[in-house]
Amino acid sequence: MEAAPKGVRLQVGIFGRANTGKSSLLNYAAGQDVAITSPVAGTTTDVVEKAMELLPLGPVLFLDTAGLDDASVLGSRRRQRTLAAFRRCDVVLLVLEAGVWTQYEEEVAARCRQDGVPLVMVVNKTDAAWPSAGYMRELQERSRWVLSGSCRRPGEREAFMAAFKAALLQAAPEHVLKIPPLVSDLLPAGGLALFVVPIDMEAPKGRIILPQVQAIRDALDADAGVLVVKENGLVRAWGDLRRAPDLVVCDSQAVGQVAAEVPAGVPCTTFSILFARAKGDLVEAARAAARISGLRAGDRVLVAEACSHHALADDIGRVKIPRWLKQATGVELCMTTCSGRDFPQDLAEYKLVIHCGACTLNRREMLSRLRQARLAGVPVTNYGVAIAAMQGVAARVLEPFPAARAAFLQAQESGLVGRCGS
Repeated sequence: MEAAPKGVRLQVGIFGRANTGKSSLLNYAAGQDVAITSPVAGTTTDVVEKAMELLPLGPVLFLDTAGLDDASVLGSRRRQRTLAAFRRCDVVLLVLEAGVWTQYEEEVAARCRQDGVPLVMVVNKTDAAWPSAGYMRELQERSRWVLSGSCRRPGEREAFMAAFKAALLQAAPEHVLKIPPLVSDLLPAGGLALFVVPIDMEAPKGRIILPQVQAIRDALDADAGVLVVKENGLVRAWGDLRRAPDLVVCDSQAVGQVAAEVPAGVPCTTFSILFARAKGDLVEAARAAARISGLRAGDRVLVAEACSHHALADDIGRVKIPRWLKQATGVELCMTTCSGRDFPQDLAEYKLVIHCGACTLNRREMLSRLRQARLAGVPVTNYGVAIAAMQGVAARVLEPFPAARAAFLQAQESGLVGRCGS
């Protein structure tokens, strides 16, 4: 569980004014000092992440944020980072002091209502001041989950943690507690998946990349078998099989070759498309991919990567996708790349966003990005769907997902975009 990726953890943001005891609460929950605490305002300067196993919830990632009322020189930048953390939060934990409700608490509560994020309130420092019954009733009118306690009372930690975990368990969105499947719902028990895995030069020595690892585990959880081969071993492996596999999944960069080599009638897709479904909205991604052939010279396209990595000479986001876009459209486009959590606040200038599989993001953050783009009227597709469209095999690799395939074909036939990937 300590090695569970961030993208599959329940992400809980800890918010509140400076020195309400946010970092102390994180240490109290962890049972160890994981965040620096101090009576000096502004001790927490950026979002501090702490991954832990919190039964019965499982793997959790706490996000300890800077105080919203930080008035220091760097306060505005810290505040921006704190507010940006909302996009990641499955649950927001608001730390309060007895009897105090200011514009800062109201701002957090309003943002939770606006974004539909569950809000858990904790009245801290009850050893110094106990909250009145009236104050607690006011809080309970704002949230279903209101706790009180003091991080300075280690003897009460067990009782507090029982109530704390119960509140998180009730507040946690269903899609987090029940992680959407990657391939398990596409395979029968005892079935066989064939994974075509080129050795990615950007993967660490001795390992394969995260989407492939997670897909293998999900298939095993469905009591299915997995045969893993490199792209140059697909034909040989196929000849050794006694029967056709129930599903073929390949890396997006090999999709043209694999789609040509896998016989018709055998379901075939890509790892990135699986993640578009699990982390975001595959139907929307398919519809947006059909817009590629309608791009015009000078149109701005954003390529968004969720992880930060050292780009190699033939990097997929910075080199290959721009090259394939030019080949597919025949025009020069204005390309922009962002990575990690540096997702632009203003998307209105872009005609299209092409997002990676988001294996390192939780579903909440990816859906937040999609919502942001939708409000700006900008379509968002996914590496896997976009690459398949540019290589003319989108309809083939969307066959396991009828609604997405229909959306792609309908977008082509609408006359608003050209034909790409039929």
